[in-house]
Amino acid sequence: MSAVDRRPPRPGVEWEFDSVIFPPDFSRNVVRKLLVERAEQGGWVLDRVRIGHDGKRRVTLRRKIIRAVRTA
Repeated sequence: MSAVDRRPPRPGVEWEFDSVIFPPDFSRNVVRKLLVERAEQGGWVLDRVRIGHDGKRRVTLRRKIIRAVRTA
């Protein structure tokens, strides 16, 4: 249902992307509730929503990757 992709848009900032596809029989409110739950629990932010001719919603979520820096 989802695939995680990592790509740096510019030096110093890294984003983790997650793609989710919702079937056309899911209502708008159901999709919204699922995305809100995912955002609250996983720290994801909505990046893009594409609705195809077949009614499928292709949603791309993103979150910033925070690298821990070791101190001496």
